[in-house]
Amino acid sequence: MSEIIILFVGAIAAGLMGSLTGLGGGVIIIPLLTLGFGVPMHYAIGASLISVIGTSSGAAVAFVKEGFTNMRIGMFLEIATTAGAVSGALVSGFLNPNTIGIIFASILILTVLLNLKGKPDHQETLIKGSLADKLKLYGTFPDKDGIKHYASRNTIPGFLMMIFAGAMSGLLGIGSGALKVLAMDNMMKLPFKVSTTTSNFMIGVTAVAGALIYFQRGQIIPVIAAPVLIGVVVGSFIGSKTLMISKTKKLKVFFAIVITILSIYMMYNGVTKNFH
Repeated sequence: MSEIIILFVGAIAAGLMGSLTGLGGGVIIIPLLTLGFGVPMHYAIGASLISVIGTSSGAAVAFVKEGFTNMRIGMFLEIATTAGAVSGALVSGFLNPNTIGIIFASILILTVLLNLKGKPDHQETLIKGSLADKLKLYGTFPDKDGIKHYASRNTIPGFLMMIFAGAMSGLLGIGSGALKVLAMDNMMKLPFKVSTTTSNFMIGVTAVAGALIYFQRGQIIPVIAAPVLIGVVVGSFIGSKTLMISKTKKLKVFFAIVITILSIYMMYNGVTKNFH
């Protein structure tokens, strides 16, 4: 019982940290379960995917209501992320847990670097006859100066990047939010608010696709997944309220250091074959 309480408290901390930095709770949950509790890698990934579904669902509703999320773009790109997530989850069944640990640590460092990087705020005009025009990948969002119009660019490169983001989600049990934002913000030139909110909307669907494979393999254990899910949701809620009064730049630097240390430790354990 005491282990479940400690896991619940750890999950709250993961959800809090994830929501304050925008990295999601999965980046903390995997190291917490594997290094802190000795949970086998594949079971930790299954529990993390369940927590990702919970946190994404709550936040996504609010963003859709506020008019930031572009559901058409999200649903189009979900074709790529879902295919990627299923592929990643299937591949994970053939990979050694230590190999997954090394890949996880590498993606974690990349995620931190992407998260610390300054984000340009794009606002592209629609090109008539383009693929974005044909697929209607454009829209509007509310701003303090009124309604802003935007359209996407580089549809094919963005779609391909989403397959990779989905694969990393299914393979590692994370939301891959930073990779999704990279595709929409840097490649497809969508406004930053639209990229982050649409990414949040997509993360849950991507995680469901991956989680189904882990569930079918019997790698989602309720006694692990339940406290993790509840804890991360509670932590994310606290984080969303704290975000209004916190100095996010200092927090991001602090958490980047913490996550970098975690990723190095994960890398070390993967190389020395300490995962099971």
